[in-house]
Amino acid sequence: MPSLLILCEYATLNGGERSMLSTLPGIARAGYEITVAAPTAGPLAVALRDRGVEVVPFSGHDMHGVRLPIEVRRRRLAEILRAHRPALLHANSLAMGRLAGPVAAELGVPSISHLRDIVTLSRQYVADLNRQDRLLAVSEATRRFHVAQGITADKIHVLYNGVDTEQFHPAPPTFFLHDELGIPRDWLLLATIGQISLRKGHDVAATALSLLRDLLPSPASRLREDGRGAGGEGFLFAWLVIGQRYSDKAESREFERQLRELTQNKLPGRVFFLGDRGDIARILPELALLVHPARQEPLGRVLLEAAVAGRAIVATDVGGTREMFPSEIDAAALVPPDDPLSMARAIGDLLCDPQRRLRLGENARQRITSLFTIERAVAGLLGHYERVVATA
Repeated sequence: MPSLLILCEYATLNGGERSMLSTLPGIARAGYEITVAAPTAGPLAVALRDRGVEVVPFSGHDMHGVRLPIEVRRRRLAEILRAHRPALLHANSLAMGRLAGPVAAELGVPSISHLRDIVTLSRQYVADLNRQDRLLAVSEATRRFHVAQGITADKIHVLYNGVDTEQFHPAPPTFFLHDELGIPRDWLLLATIGQISLRKGHDVAATALSLLRDLLPSPASRLREDGRGAGGEGFLFAWLVIGQRYSDKAESREFERQLRELTQNKLPGRVFFLGDRGDIARILPELALLVHPARQEPLGRVLLEAAVAGRAIVATDVGGTREMFPSEIDAAALVPPDDPLSMARAIGDLLCDPQRRLRLGENARQRITSLFTIERAVAGLLGHYERVVATA
């Protein structure tokens, strides 16, 4: 049974970690013995242990949360590799790929790394990644970006993430969130799901939603689910911000502070910060619309999940998003990044047109269930594993 060591940087469960977790059953069925090197406290370790996966302690920070020098982190990784001698090392992120590249090459351990980010890299960073045997980009946009930075083109291949079509699927709303949050059931629910950060663009969505009244056909009307004005004190919706801020940098704290201040001033009584939730599959059917205002997005996992759940989506046309939702199939409303007015118009148009919301959701579901399944992702990943091990 070949041994696989997966290297993870963080203890959290964000898109990259959830994408990795979704492939583990298929990898195990293919005969791999899986071990994960990761922080041993936190949601990721809990999820791994629940799946019966061994977690080897690995952290890039000291007991006070201070990031360790890269030489120290590489020595720790080398110790793990010498102790376990895996047939293959899979670094689950760009940062871990950079860390592991020289270590795996020097120890003769076949290695592969996922590139799940579109960020500018230094020349040394690129050189370290190029020491990996193979690199997997989550979208063609991600691949093009990194090849332009100097990643060896022959090393980098596109492998789309997959989504669990059994866990995520259409379902009639139950209004449990309305009841949980004390929101009237005739209000429409919009949500933005993901880490609170400048890159995710929550400020753009907040500004867009504050513009909605001026863009709707009758600013003083209340829009019902059937799209007809019904009189009242304004367009009734609630915006759910699902996720939390993980970065403790001063600029990240300030971004969240300003976001909360903006929503309090511009959208009083309409915004609910829910933090991390473990029931996204249950939440998605409750939504009229998913709003994804990211400034950059290699391949947004929540977009896959919302699409499979049949939800209408307004998203920025960045990174790999158009690869998921090409314009010719009319599966999502894509708008330019950093453009609150365009986003507000797209949101307003969809909220006024429940039939188009339904059509977008159906088209998105058909697209994603045909091309972005877990089965396709696992099969592709196993193929890359086999090629790397065979040529070692």
